[in-house]
Amino acid sequence: MSKVLDVVIIGAGVSGVGMACRLKTEQPNKSFVVLERRQRVGGTWDLFRYPGVRSDSDMFTYGFQFKPWRDYRTLADGTSIRNYLGETTQDFGVADRIEYGIHCLAADWDSEAQLWTISAVHEPSGEKRSYQARFVVSAQGYYNYDQGYRPSFKGEENFKGQIIHPQKWPENLDYTGKKVVVIGSGATAVTLIPAMAEKAAKVTMLQRSPTYIFSLPGWDRMTQVLDKILPSGWSFAIARKRNLEIWQSTYRLCKRFPNAMRKFFVGQAKRHLGHAYTDKDFNPAYEPWDQRLCAVPNANLFTAIRGGRAEVVTDKIDHFTASGIQLASGKTLEADIIVTATGLQVQMFGGMSLHVDGAPYKTAEKMAYKSVLMQDLPNFAWIFGYINLSWTMKADMSSLYLCRLFAHMDQHGQAVVIPRDRENSALDTSVLDQLTAGYVQRAKHLLPRQGKAMPWLVRHHYQEDREMMLRTPIADPQHLETQPLRPVAEPAPLRRVA
Repeated sequence: MSKVLDVVIIGAGVSGVGMACRLKTEQPNKSFVVLERRQRVGGTWDLFRYPGVRSDSDMFTYGFQFKPWRDYRTLADGTSIRNYLGETTQDFGVADRIEYGIHCLAADWDSEAQLWTISAVHEPSGEKRSYQARFVVSAQGYYNYDQGYRPSFKGEENFKGQIIHPQKWPENLDYTGKKVVVIGSGATAVTLIPAMAEKAAKVTMLQRSPTYIFSLPGWDRMTQVLDKILPSGWSFAIARKRNLEIWQSTYRLCKRFPNAMRKFFVGQAKRHLGHAYTDKDFNPAYEPWDQRLCAVPNANLFTAIRGGRAEVVTDKIDHFTASGIQLASGKTLEADIIVTATGLQVQMFGGMSLHVDGAPYKTAEKMAYKSVLMQDLPNFAWIFGYINLSWTMKADMSSLYLCRLFAHMDQHGQAVVIPRDRENSALDTSVLDQLTAGYVQRAKHLLPRQGKAMPWLVRHHYQEDREMMLRTPIADPQHLETQPLRPVAEPAPLRRVA
């Protein structure tokens, strides 16, 4: 077992890299390590390798505030984002703090020693490893990297072609001249289809119901022009602020004037699709932002459909056949390849189990304090981004809040912080219940509870979160229990209570 660290960050994706850079900058005396299960930095952007994989948030707000995205592409491809994250680790001197191939299995808190012990395995070698830290930051995202959501379909064993989930994309898959059916209508499907349509004979998006899809310019010409006439970096700061306002305003308008925003999104689809538009395929039954909106660059999905290289079919699957899919309507879709873009499987903390003095911690019965700390869990933070803005906007605020917290704890001789609910604030809803997406509804039993009021209310509101995380005092005797540093003691052997 190595020396006791101040902080262990788990995950080297967007959240973990951002936290490491903020910690290195804001708290340079803190010792820390980043534990990453994969073999390189990137998280989501290293895992997904399907054709066309890209962001569905604009890059000026998805990029870090401390390292602006210096490109004019609005929605960047996965490789570019992964490279950007790698450059960030080098620029901020945290690349050598990352240990790769480390699968964290369990984290155990010892109240006597005031320490977390993380049990892990180095997957390439099979070697068991252990880490001790005063504080743990989970930056592992919210879904299962090992397995996406994959429903079973009647008769799928009879299909003679390939069935592929985007999370497990085969290397060097040749789909040239093939008939492809993509099951699903979310962000993955609308990204895959125009990319595959460039080589495939025909790509069909098979959906049970439509999604709101809208087009964004793929190239930010305004920022490109401003970059030539303004001092270095100003144009990107302006683009970030502008896009933040646009996304926030769009969300507010969707919630306040859903009928008007429906007309806007559906009207855009009509203009791009022309004769290929039908209400059945492009006018969702739910209101805008009850599920995430799907952005496409330069109307590429609509162009593929209008040009006949792709089509949308709204129907239900009856069963798979040897050569494709038989639909409930009686129609048959011929296919050489079927892609099940059926979504993610939500998983908390990368599947790592948590114990406090041997007792299992039940996340779904607890709330999040200021969207970052977990109720009744000592010295543990969970970085979870926005669902209605770029993920990074909230992830970065969470990192800054934690740096403020660490400084406050050091200044006041505090070794432990534990959020406590003294007002019975928990609701019977999860922190994501405002979304009706399938992956959210399937995970209600896994996600933390929503709270009635601050500091337990997760609001997804940028200005209010900035006030809460970055401006309000850290000290909160009513909700935040603190403990001074105890004399050094050897941690007791790990014990767990069933």
